[in-house]
Amino acid sequence: MSTRNPGNVARGLKGAISNPNNSEEAKERARNQLDEMDARGEVDSAEARAGQVARGHKAAISNLNNSEDAKQRSQNVLEEM
Repeated sequence: MSTRNPGNVARGLKGAISNPNNSEEAKERARNQLDEMDARGEVDSAEARAGQVARGHKAAISNLNNSEDAKQRSQNVLEEM
């Protein structure tokens, strides 16, 4: 079992696919690996989604433009996770 975060791996593969400096062979390998991850359910897993939600709430708490009420709501969500 790999210790790498599947979400990070998927983002890296998507970046490799869209990078115009990569060869078509490298893009095809990245597409194949991304397809395999998708078939295993690693690309859009519930765990990955929960991590995205948590990062969003952490950012909301640090955002100077958010109201104290919004920051408190985000803090409450994080505590309930």
